[in-house]
Amino acid sequence: MIERLIPAVFVLLWSTGWIVAKFGAFHASPLLFLVIRFGLAIVLFAGICLISGARWLEGRSASLHAAISGVFLHGIYLTGVWWSIAHGVPAGISGLISALQPLMTAVAAPFLVGERLSRRQKLGLALGFVGIIIAIAPKLMATDANAVPLIPVLVNVAGMAAVTYGSIYQKQHLHSGDLRTIALLQYVGAFVFLAPLAFLLETPHFDNSFAVWATMAWSVLGLSAGAIALLLYLLRKGQVSQAASLNYLVPAAVALQAWVLFGEILTLPMVIGAAVAAVGVYLTTRRA
Repeated sequence: MIERLIPAVFVLLWSTGWIVAKFGAFHASPLLFLVIRFGLAIVLFAGICLISGARWLEGRSASLHAAISGVFLHGIYLTGVWWSIAHGVPAGISGLISALQPLMTAVAAPFLVGERLSRRQKLGLALGFVGIIIAIAPKLMATDANAVPLIPVLVNVAGMAAVTYGSIYQKQHLHSGDLRTIALLQYVGAFVFLAPLAFLLETPHFDNSFAVWATMAWSVLGLSAGAIALLLYLLRKGQVSQAASLNYLVPAAVALQAWVLFGEILTLPMVIGAAVAAVGVYLTTRRA
């Protein structure tokens, strides 16, 4: 019973990531915020590994694979999402873009990890893609103040491509090993990747307020620890494409939270698109 609830808990936790990015943009530059977040996550997981006696990965290659997967799963992916939201992409729209990941995964997984999708799964993935197009197309084509800037949207899509490849890369190279140790090494890889870029690509800003530290606390404990641990568990237990398809449920959760907290308009195309995408989730993930 508890195992069946894990996907729902993951979706709920994961959806708050876009809200945190939107709120964090009011108080800190996005890349610096992420560098601090990754650093704190390293300290957290190092403590967890030491206290719980987590086993280190066997061989240097396994540790390197874990760090590289972290560059894609955290470093590039979160950079794309946080930067795009800080530069004008609404949190709700960014959440909708995240649902492109299952399509990317479904296209790449058969070539990279040999997964075979059934006709039902292919139909579900197609419906999910159609749902996202229905939801986001009006915003992209708008010419008024509600229009979404194209460059940040493309950066957001690049972030989705990175997390897609990171998921497949992990499935390829990390078949076993302690998930606590893997998570630690992934954040090390993300930190090493992003730290120099943060000072090269942006003017660092961090207002040191209670609000920014509260946002940081949730980012580290709720997302970097809780949600990522569940994601790693899902990737270990299920197919890459099925785990990724849970992202179809995220847009609706993000859009509702963004509407309540930031007043982002929940349009009819977004509602219809999210509903169509949810049908795609069911077809892709339900057991035959």
